[in-house]
Amino acid sequence: MSAVALEHQIYTIKEYLEINNNALERYEYHDGFIRAMSGGTINHGVLCNNAGTILNNGIQAKKSNCISFGSEVKVQIEKSNSFIYPDAMLVCGGVQTSEHDPNAVVNPLLVVEVLSKSTERYDRGDKFHKYCYLTSFKEYVLIDQYKPVVDILYKADASYWKMTTAIGLEQSFYLHTIDLEVQMATLYRGVQPLAPPIFKMELD
Repeated sequence: MSAVALEHQIYTIKEYLEINNNALERYEYHDGFIRAMSGGTINHGVLCNNAGTILNNGIQAKKSNCISFGSEVKVQIEKSNSFIYPDAMLVCGGVQTSEHDPNAVVNPLLVVEVLSKSTERYDRGDKFHKYCYLTSFKEYVLIDQYKPVVDILYKADASYWKMTTAIGLEQSFYLHTIDLEVQMATLYRGVQPLAPPIFKMELD
């Protein structure tokens, strides 16, 4: 069955998992609907790989009990009846898995998304709101693949999210959940071409 046909029917979680686990492609599940994952750009792949390397190096340097995962591992969000794939995530203090699928994580602490033109609105909006249903979720990192700009949202307390933004390759940003300073130049290593982080407007 084609991806287009899949997206126009309603499925149970069991049916979704059977389709997803036997397919060459990856699919997300959104309250009965199945959506095919679109292919990524070269820069998207480089940034996902760099982000994963940074997280792994940070874990080892801090001798942390956290584990990082790449984009091949999905998250179940029970309250939104969803299974979604982050670009990278961090789980600390032991991995908890879905009762429906032992390969789906339910307790990410930090989630990374590399933004694209087709997904940016969703990643900043509904996808973030879904992640917020998870009690473990404390930090959200949004990486622009076209220019060196990173937004970090950190849950400072039960009702307040604080956002900071790093702009430019000479800058760095701080990951609260693993006490790690990240250099923008390291994150964006190998990403070409990059647009200027701030576009200048010519005024008459």
